[in-house]
Amino acid sequence: MIPTLRNRPGPPQWLAGGLAIIVAMGAPMAGCDRKPDAVIKDAGRPPPVIACDQDNGGLTLPAGFCALVVADHFANLRDLAVNANGDLYVSLLNRRMNYGGLVALRDRDGDGRADDIQRFGDRGGVGIAVHAGHLYLGQDTAIVRYRLRDELVPRGEPEVVVRSLPATVAHASKTFAFDTAGGLYVSVGAPSNACQKQNRGPGSAGLDPCPELATSGGVWHFTPSQSGQGFAEGTRYASGIRHALAIAWRQADDSLYVVQHGRDELSDLWPQKFTVEQGEVLPAEEMLRVTAGAEFGWPYCYYDPFQHRHVLAPEYGGDGMRVGRCAGYPEPAAAYPAHSGPNDLLFYGGTQFPARYRGGAFIAFHGAYRRGTATRGGYELVFQPFANQRAASEWEVFASGFDGGGLAAAGGAVRRPTGLAEGPDGSLYVGDSETGRIWRILYRGPGTPPRVDRVPRSQ
Repeated sequence: MIPTLRNRPGPPQWLAGGLAIIVAMGAPMAGCDRKPDAVIKDAGRPPPVIACDQDNGGLTLPAGFCALVVADHFANLRDLAVNANGDLYVSLLNRRMNYGGLVALRDRDGDGRADDIQRFGDRGGVGIAVHAGHLYLGQDTAIVRYRLRDELVPRGEPEVVVRSLPATVAHASKTFAFDTAGGLYVSVGAPSNACQKQNRGPGSAGLDPCPELATSGGVWHFTPSQSGQGFAEGTRYASGIRHALAIAWRQADDSLYVVQHGRDELSDLWPQKFTVEQGEVLPAEEMLRVTAGAEFGWPYCYYDPFQHRHVLAPEYGGDGMRVGRCAGYPEPAAAYPAHSGPNDLLFYGGTQFPARYRGGAFIAFHGAYRRGTATRGGYELVFQPFANQRAASEWEVFASGFDGGGLAAAGGAVRRPTGLAEGPDGSLYVGDSETGRIWRILYRGPGTPPRVDRVPRSQ
């Protein structure tokens, strides 16, 4: 049974547009080009204990957890990735043709906060990952990579791994994941809401078959070690996925998972069939276990979490109840509130957090889109317990406080979680797209207050 849903209700920008940030945490590791002064001075001593912020950087966390602000004020921050040596990589979204570049930040004094900055490169993106000695970056029309050598900042221009990815105005961002056998999986979002003859046109019928599925609305497979691959050289791995920024490989069952952004505007486009309230809570955001050749139903169907089934979309003759051709599509591994904006997915593999978190999923919900004030969702980091290939129980809020204490109900949020990464010590890093804040979440154990040696950072 899919868990039931629950309906619940900046500072100056230091950097602008299209960057990717690299944050080096803790003691220097192999691969760094300069040793932090604090480590040289304290050679032979144990590493310093990282002090959490007194207010957890504005977050509310479960008992035993605490957080500190690693870095702040990076415009258009999107996704995170951590190298085995502790370097943290952060991608920034390109906006207004300002492609920026790459910035490297290092913690020189061992307090867990970035304080040494180096800039390089000339363009950012969204998806980012460290794999097989390279830093991979998802640009709108390509997957590129930098070779990571001994120095902190990689030399030279990035190598193009996959070129000519579909360029669209809507849902242009590309995210990706690696499997354990040398495969690269790229998520290509569909450029429309429901593949209508007139996109987002009231009462406009859907194209059948949908031509967008030939080059978007799914996941494509490539070889990560081969340079210069064209989009046509890839294999369409799965289809019928509208737009999945949240994508990850789960090692526990050696499978690919995504959490897709579902379609919008049921009541806006089809008021004779759906009430405003129905449009706010339908359809669910779905976590999908993606297998080779799988079809998931977009744009012909959507998942109704209250009926626990896929139903026919109104563009294809549906009325909110008819199932028709939708009967055969796979059920989601889990379902979440409509329009909550799942922007990143991470399956926890560390040992710092309690055992119940291992193999479970953290999901960054960026925030609601076009929902009423009474049913706004998102603006929170959730944890989804997992067993085998499905959700083991109801999802739970892990970190909140992003919305500024209810500002989301007024149509906005102070911060919006968007990027996740796991550090080599099992810490969890979380990024924010509104003010460019990066948190590091640690587990101290029940009854152990966070060590605090500084005043809280300003909000």
